[in-house]
Amino acid sequence: MMDAGGGRNNFLKRKKRRIRLANQASLTQYPSSDSILMSRMGVPVSVQFQSLELWRHALVASVRGEAPDLSARQMALMLSVYLGDGPHTVRGLAQVLKISKPAVSRALDRLGELGYVRRERDDLDRRNVLVQRTATGGEFLTNFARLIDEAKVHVATLPARMIEFVVEAVQPPREAPSAGWAIEAAE
Repeated sequence: MMDAGGGRNNFLKRKKRRIRLANQASLTQYPSSDSILMSRMGVPVSVQFQSLELWRHALVASVRGEAPDLSARQMALMLSVYLGDGPHTVRGLAQVLKISKPAVSRALDRLGELGYVRRERDDLDRRNVLVQRTATGGEFLTNFARLIDEAKVHVATLPARMIEFVVEAVQPPREAPSAGWAIEAAE
């Protein structure tokens, strides 16, 4: 039979070990030394944090800018149309993104209103509607790419204290001391 605290302590030790191994595994996937930031404490800052900070910085700059805000679905459609091999149809985009055709149609309606894509009937099969790129959509994505490049510079120049703060914030909670936490049975 396990003592009251031993089972919990073993569970926490195993959990901490799994977290440590997972963090090590995520770091070894990116062996390039310049892709891992190190804080003054010598704690590696994961590439995932860097990616999220990059994404956050680019999105904040986009929201503050003049261009219309796009939903994640609309942006995914834009990137699929502009970066993926065509021709693009509603059915094909729905399959690639694993969302419904009506959801694709609604997002394309908004992108069409903005002039970022246009729909044209397929000359070979009049039942199909092809999603086409536009110059306005290309300009929007070029500008968004610039925001991402600016965010890369921001992430590369994060102050060490900021990095330490983020690392400390994502650490698993420390084990509470067993003394003082025990509940005594009333007699």
